[in-house]
Amino acid sequence: MSDLTAAVTIAAPPAAVWALVTDVERMAEWSPQVRRSFVAGRPVRLGTRFLNINRDGWKHWPTSAKVVRFSPHEDFAFRITENRTVWSFRLEPSADGGTVLTQARETPDGIAPISTALVNAVLGGQRHFTDCLRTGMAQTLQRIKAAAES
Repeated sequence: MSDLTAAVTIAAPPAAVWALVTDVERMAEWSPQVRRSFVAGRPVRLGTRFLNINRDGWKHWPTSAKVVRFSPHEDFAFRITENRTVWSFRLEPSADGGTVLTQARETPDGIAPISTALVNAVLGGQRHFTDCLRTGMAQTLQRIKAAAES
């Protein structure tokens, strides 16, 4: 239940997909959990910090993040301060000139105990929350695909 991945092939070159996934203020357009993002400084690069307002039904909560990997057209990742997870987008050229985009939730340092406790108490438990994250990742990738291919 810790590391999660999902992937999609997009009929657009990595540069076009990169422009979308690194535009953090647009994250609410892609992710069903993110309501709004606020970025400290532009352009987004390694070390950039931002704040997300997230939601699950009527429940809203903030998270803060820092960009921890930034390899143009290849790898973009940010660490969520509150739960220690790392969310990433990896881009690989596909054989047909498009892009294979993989989104992952990585847990290199585990998940913070306070986050686990809050998920269990307020967000329906780990299994339910993980299922919601998996569904959300699939929606996120489909929305990015639609934007990149339009």
